[in-house]
Amino acid sequence: MSAPASAVAPVEDVPMTHRQKIEALIGLLLGMFVAFLSSTVVSNALPTIITDLHGTQDQYTWVITATLLASTATTPIWGKFADLVSKKLLVQGALFLFTLGSVLAGLSTSVDMLIGFRVIQGLGLGGLQALVVIVVATMFSPRERGRYQGPMAAVMSVATVAGPLIGGVIVDTSWLGWRWTFYVCVPLAILALLVIQRTLNVPVVRKKVSIDYLGAALIASGVSTLLIWVTLAGKNFDWASLTSYGLVALGIALLAAAVFVESKVSSPIIPLHIFRDRTTTLATLASVGVGVALFGGAVFLGQYFQIARGYSPTAAGLLTLPMVIGSMLSATVSGNLITRYGRWKRFLVAGAAMMTIGFGLLATIDAHTNMVVVGVFLFILGCGMGMTMQNLVLAVQNNVSPDNLGAATSTVTFFRSLGGAAGVSVLGAILSNHVTDLIAKGLGALGIGSGQTGGGGAGLANLNELPAPIAAIVRGAYGDGTARIFLVAAVMAALSFIAITLIKEVALKTMSSDEERRAQEAAAADVAVPAAVAPSAVGPVAEEASAGETRTGDATHAR
Repeated sequence: MSAPASAVAPVEDVPMTHRQKIEALIGLLLGMFVAFLSSTVVSNALPTIITDLHGTQDQYTWVITATLLASTATTPIWGKFADLVSKKLLVQGALFLFTLGSVLAGLSTSVDMLIGFRVIQGLGLGGLQALVVIVVATMFSPRERGRYQGPMAAVMSVATVAGPLIGGVIVDTSWLGWRWTFYVCVPLAILALLVIQRTLNVPVVRKKVSIDYLGAALIASGVSTLLIWVTLAGKNFDWASLTSYGLVALGIALLAAAVFVESKVSSPIIPLHIFRDRTTTLATLASVGVGVALFGGAVFLGQYFQIARGYSPTAAGLLTLPMVIGSMLSATVSGNLITRYGRWKRFLVAGAAMMTIGFGLLATIDAHTNMVVVGVFLFILGCGMGMTMQNLVLAVQNNVSPDNLGAATSTVTFFRSLGGAAGVSVLGAILSNHVTDLIAKGLGALGIGSGQTGGGGAGLANLNELPAPIAAIVRGAYGDGTARIFLVAAVMAALSFIAITLIKEVALKTMSSDEERRAQEAAAADVAVPAAVAPSAVGPVAEEASAGETRTGDATHAR
């Protein structure tokens, strides 16, 4: 007789010791390091890559958007699978896809090829950014998880620092070239795969359920359609055009169909009932704003330092250190304090406030702002980032059952990535249009019209080939235009701040999701034992047991 749909069959369900958890955490952090390192290496090398491959500002944005789009669309699917099959195999599969995409991206001979292979990278990235957090939540309770936010933040920070530095050295080394910014992570990814294979032994809890492939396809298609519209509108076609209206209508229709399907299937990719929880709903809304602010704002920093200020890729990496140090310090301190006192909301509120202030200050910079002042602004922004990102996920994980841990975690990550992808697209379009206007004004001041040599074609694609006066105008336009991106990011961070202040703080649990699941199974087993044992008892003992059962049953019904 087959097990019912809700039955759970643990496989090799042996609790991990503390030492095994720490060893597994090291492997997971190594995988996270690979993902962050690859992202930061490439982001700092992008100005050189786009110039070398004769790309445009729009393509610059698409190289980033392609990865975010793929990771965003697949994050809920990875999270749902984490609730159903081996988390270990999923982490390894995500690492493999990410590595494959990195190798293929390094072989690109055009920007279009690079964008396509970045999609493969994004598929793996979507798994890594959701699964690492899910597995950590499986091993550690919300209360003690704060203690490990320090190491997680340190890994992110080291990767963020090392990435631009390594990327800068690679790009500045003639016998290596920018392609090695993709290849350099391959050995580390293989090492991460081996470490995870040896150390990660979380129990496989399989459920007899069906996978909602239709819902997954509708979600991915709807999100992709709207992001494509945001990216292309205003450049390839007008905002108020038949093509624009058609894409919006199609995207909304696909997402509406996804909501309908998700409300009907037994095992949805995004369980709609989790949004009945106030904390999950508000944290999700805040994550959208955080995603727009973080991805959309920070991704153009390398371009600002290199194009507008003329620094080398290596120097541009060093100039992001204040933000990285601020993030690492605030995440470590706030994580330890959360573990000690069990209070988390104050850190979320403070983090969102500092993010808003940091972006607001960065909205005042131009092509001539003192770099020390820029560094101070970045430090404030980094402190806000460190206290916000992981603590938002922690708040949600603390409020959901073990069965929905993967789906809830990936949902928050999904909306953060969605905000990031939309942010990069929208802010990239804002920057592109604003820079075009500034370049036109600058050229007009020199008596050069858009139809003349060096006029309308002046930009990233031919920056190294432009006469010095025109190149200076292009660089100045990027320096002055970047402030508008940070202004929009500040507004989105402020919206996240408002959502976070409305979240109701709930005391952190002291059991991990794995321990909580075991406790639920033990409680269920205790309830089932008397009914199974009573019929085999004989004599007075049997009568007493039967009477006890009756009293228990009556009491249960009375309750």
